[in-house]
Amino acid sequence: MRQKRTLITAVVLLGAVFRLNAQFGVPNLLKYDKKPFHFGFTLGFNQFNYNIASKADLAEYDSLMTVTTRPMSGFSLGIVTNLRMGKYFDLRFIPGLSFGDRYVNYTIRYASGAEIVTPKNVESVYLELPLLVKFKSSRMLNNLRAYVVAGGQYSFDMISAKKKKAPDNGEVVLKLNPHDFQAQVGVGLDFYCTYFKFSTELKMSFGVMNMLVPENNMYATSVTSLKAKNLQISFIFE
Repeated sequence: MRQKRTLITAVVLLGAVFRLNAQFGVPNLLKYDKKPFHFGFTLGFNQFNYNIASKADLAEYDSLMTVTTRPMSGFSLGIVTNLRMGKYFDLRFIPGLSFGDRYVNYTIRYASGAEIVTPKNVESVYLELPLLVKFKSSRMLNNLRAYVVAGGQYSFDMISAKKKKAPDNGEVVLKLNPHDFQAQVGVGLDFYCTYFKFSTELKMSFGVMNMLVPENNMYATSVTSLKAKNLQISFIFE
C-alpha cells in the first residue's frame, strides 16, 4: 500500500508540472544548456530488493521449503554535479545516501505440518557514488526534454551486518558484504521552469556482486547468489 501511494504521488506531481509547462509555453532558461557545469540536489524514493538464487534441491535441509525476498521502500538524498559534454550528452556524478531495508524469507515446515515464514531483515544505509552518461533530446514544447541515463555505481553499506555478532538469544544474522558495484539505467523528463530546472527520473540498479557472506548455517548455505536490484524514483532540482 505504501509503494502504491508513493507511485500515485509521483504521477500526480509529474502531471501537475507537465500541465504548467504546457500552459506557459514561453521558453525558459535559454542559456542554461550552454553552461559547462550545473549543480543541484535530488530527493528520491527507492525500493530495495535482491535477485536471489537458492540451491536447486533444498532437500538436504529437511524442513526448508523455499527462499524468497520481499522488497521494502526507503528514501535517498544526493548532490548533483553535471558536466556538459555536447549538445545532447552530459556526464553526471551524483553522490548521496540511500536508506532502506528488505527481507529474505525462509519458509520452514515444522513437525506439526505447519509452514512458517522466518524473515531475515537486512537494513542498509548506502553511501552511493554513481557516474552516469545522460543522453537528452531536443527541447519539446519549449520547456521539456526527455532523456535516458546509463552508467555504473559503487555502493558502500555503512551499517553492514558483516561484522556484527549474533544476538545473545542465538538468532542467526544474515551477513552481507558492504561493498557493491551496480549497473544503472533510467529514463526521465527535464522541465525548464522560470528560475531552475526540475527533473523527474525512474532508474533501475542491478548489482554485479554476490553480497552474501558464506557461513556455516542453513540461511547462508541454502542461497547460492544474492545480488542487489533497486528501483528509484527521483525528483531533481538544478
